[in-house]
Amino acid sequence: MQKGYEFNSLDFIAAGGAVSMTVAIILLLMSIASWYLIVTKSLLVWRLRAAFKVYAQEFWRKAHLSKLANLSSEINLLNSNAKNNDLALARLAKQALAAAAHYELYEAKKTEAVGQDEFIARAMNRSIAEESAQMEGGLTVLASVGSVSPFVGLFGTVWGIYHALASISLSGQATLDKVAGPVGEALIMTALGLAVAIPAVLAYNAIVHSNRMLVSQIESFGYDLHTFLVTGAVINSKSDIQVITNTNKLAKEHLHAVEVSA
Repeated sequence: MQKGYEFNSLDFIAAGGAVSMTVAIILLLMSIASWYLIVTKSLLVWRLRAAFKVYAQEFWRKAHLSKLANLSSEINLLNSNAKNNDLALARLAKQALAAAAHYELYEAKKTEAVGQDEFIARAMNRSIAEESAQMEGGLTVLASVGSVSPFVGLFGTVWGIYHALASISLSGQATLDKVAGPVGEALIMTALGLAVAIPAVLAYNAIVHSNRMLVSQIESFGYDLHTFLVTGAVINSKSDIQVITNTNKLAKEHLHAVEVSA
């Protein structure tokens, strides 16, 4: 009984010469880079979600004083923590307070073209844009790996098939068992390319979604902070509606009392 073809992907890559080995090394480096980014980015997102929540709670607990000088000292004390100092919320709060202080300091020189709320909003928008750009670091690598690695694997397959067919033609034996084995081994390169690309694409989509959620948290915090710096209080829908209701009620009672007196 004739012995079947023995598949050995390592021998196939080595037999493919410098081209096959280069393709395999490139795929290996892509895989290492993508998995490094997947692990580090996932851990970073998980840490930031918890840290944002804790920082926001602590921030608003300390921000009960309406005076800018007192608020600045309280927030500087809060940001003195090494962990907090690395947070996007801490940098955003620092930029917003610096913008508010700058506007108050140079109030005599300001023009009517830019009000305090717009001046602070511009500074905060710039800070949010910088934080968003920083969060996107490394995503270009994941996107590149996800889009390029299948083609790198396909190139390795094409080269492997060419090399296998060239070897078969030299041997003069073109039977099915002699062709199927080398061609099957050549397809391993395509499989390796897909194995590198699929995790990279899935991780890219997941991390982009997580970054959007984090940016949404930053924007929500910035909106509340901007409102606080401009009006001296954070928006509270229920309490604000209740105050308006009570005010309208008192106004109606006063008007009714005036009408009765007349």
